[in-house]
Amino acid sequence: MPATKDSNFLKENNARSLWHPMAHPADMQAAPPIIVTRARGVRITDIDGHETVDAVGGLWNVNLGFSADPVKAAIAAQLERMPYYSIFRGTTNDAVIELAEELRDFFAPDGLSRAFFTSGGSDSVETALRLARQYHKIRGEAGRVKFLSLKKGYHGTHMGAASVNGNANFRTAYEPLLPGCSHIPAPCPYRNPFGESDPGRLAQLCLAALEDEIAFQGAGTIAAFIMEPILGAGGVIVPHESFMPGVREICDRHGILLISDEVITAFGRTGSWTGARHWGVRPDMMTTAKAITNGYFPFGAVMISDAVAEVFEGDTSGIGAIGHGYTYSGHPVGAAAALACLAETRRLDVAANAAARGEELFAGLQALAERHAVIGDVRGGHGLMCALELVADRDSKAPIDKATIGRVHEATYRAGAMIRVSGPNIILSPPLVVTSDDVRVILEALEAGFGAV
Repeated sequence: MPATKDSNFLKENNARSLWHPMAHPADMQAAPPIIVTRARGVRITDIDGHETVDAVGGLWNVNLGFSADPVKAAIAAQLERMPYYSIFRGTTNDAVIELAEELRDFFAPDGLSRAFFTSGGSDSVETALRLARQYHKIRGEAGRVKFLSLKKGYHGTHMGAASVNGNANFRTAYEPLLPGCSHIPAPCPYRNPFGESDPGRLAQLCLAALEDEIAFQGAGTIAAFIMEPILGAGGVIVPHESFMPGVREICDRHGILLISDEVITAFGRTGSWTGARHWGVRPDMMTTAKAITNGYFPFGAVMISDAVAEVFEGDTSGIGAIGHGYTYSGHPVGAAAALACLAETRRLDVAANAAARGEELFAGLQALAERHAVIGDVRGGHGLMCALELVADRDSKAPIDKATIGRVHEATYRAGAMIRVSGPNIILSPPLVVTSDDVRVILEALEAGFGAV
C-alpha cells in the first residue's frame, strides 16, 4: 500500500517531527535523509525514483533481499491465524515451539540447544548479560558480576549493552553506565595501542591484555566476556584465526562464560553459518537477531549451551527462575517469520554465496585502494562484511573530514549503490543473495564515489 501523503508533503516534513537513531537531530534537519519508498530483490528506490543496489543490506539484516516471498507469506498467514499471544509462564504458541526445535538443530554444531526469545539485538545482549550473572549465582559464585569486552566492539544500545560497547560514541553522553565493565584492545592491525601490524602477533598481545585484566579484576569477580567474532559496526575488524579460540581457552581456565555476539554474524554473513563456527569455537551463549527474520519483523534469540542450561534446569533452590522477559518474547508472528526465513536461508545456502561473492567484493575493494590514496585500509575477506577506512594521509593515518566522506557517499549513491558511512569508515554488508553483477555495480559505484574526491 503506497504512502497516503504525496512526495511534496514527505519532503517538506522530512526529519521535522522525527528524531533519527544514531544522528544529530539538527544535522538531519539541515541535510534531510534519503526517503526510501520501495525495495525489490537487492535494490531500493527512493522517493524520486532513483534505484540503487543496497550494499548495506537494510542494516546488516536483510540477508535474503527484499523479495523473500515465503517469509512475507508466513507473516501474513500468522497474522490471520493468531497475531499475538504471550509466552510468559503458563501459555505458549505453536510457532515458537517449532522454531525452538529448528534453532536447536541449526545451532547444534555450536553446542547450543536452548532458546530465549527477544525483540531484537540489544534485547538479546541484555538477556545474555543477565543470564550470565544469574548462572554464577545459581552455582554459588554471586561475586561474579563483571563483564569484559573489546574496545571498538558494538553490542547495542540498552544500558547494559552500551556498557560493554567499546566505542565512546555510544557511551559518553549516557554515562555513568553499568559498573564493572572493562575493555581490552581490539585485535585491529591497522590501529592498536601496540603498534603491531602482524595479525598473529597482535592476537597474542590482545590475549595477554585479557589475561592481565582478569588478573587485575580478579577472575572470581567476572561473569562473562562478550565479543563479536568479526567486529561489525566498529569497522569490520577481523581478528586473527587464533584470537577467538584463545579467548575461549582463557575463559575456560578462569571459569568465565563466553558470549558470542552474533546479531550480525549468525545465519551466514561470514561465509560460515555462525561466526563462532567460522573460528572453530563453541560459546556458552550466542546472541542473535537481524537476519533471523530477514529484517521483516523485530525478533531475536539468545542461544544457550547445554552446560549453562543444565545449571538452570537442575536448580532446586528457586534462584534459577528467570525473572526477565519482554512482552514480545516469542511473538508468534516473529516466530513464523523466523521459521520461513530459516528454511529459505538453508535452501538458498546463502553462506556459500556470501563466501564466494565476499571474495569478489574484497578483491575489488583492494583494487580500489591501489587507485585511491584516500583509502587507508581495506578490511574483510570473510563473507559479505567489508569496510574501507578513509584517511586524509596514509602515512600519518589522519582521519578524513566529514565533508569529504559525505561527497563519496553522495556520488556513490548517485552512481548506483547505497553504502553506509560510520565515522571514517565505509561499511558494506549487502544481502547474502547478491550476484557477481550486483558486486560489480557496487564496485563501479564506489569508483565513481572516490572519483568525486
